[in-house]
Amino acid sequence: MPITLTINGQPRVIDADPDMPLLWALRDELDLTGTKFGCGQALCGACTVHMDGAAIRSCQTTIGDVGTAKITTIEGVTGKTAEAVQAAWRALDVVQCGYCQSGQIMSAVALLSDNKKPSDSDIDAAMDGNVCRCATYQRVRAAIHDAARRLEA
Repeated sequence: MPITLTINGQPRVIDADPDMPLLWALRDELDLTGTKFGCGQALCGACTVHMDGAAIRSCQTTIGDVGTAKITTIEGVTGKTAEAVQAAWRALDVVQCGYCQSGQIMSAVALLSDNKKPSDSDIDAAMDGNVCRCATYQRVRAAIHDAARRLEA
């Protein structure tokens, strides 16, 4: 069944079952492999994308549930907030293995889009469920604070 999704600002038609997880549509049908498979149960955050600006887990969101919402992946995240987050990630050398980082960045961008000056507890709450096997959590928090300062400048 053809389903039209708006992905990174572009209409994309996928001929798939509406119960297909969005993650598989992104990776297997649209070749957008920046969004990662981690656990398949919405517990690790590796598959985080934005749906109408909100961070969601694409492994547990079906393409039939997306409807007319706009999906943004790591490949399509743009704007001042995304640039500040990416610059902070580089400046503070957040990434180790990198597997979780697209999900971490997508969650951080969603947080800073809603809260320009998050506290440590705001960051911890927003990033809860983004698992990093390399345990770069302190650098993630520091980078989010750095990105917030960049957005103030």
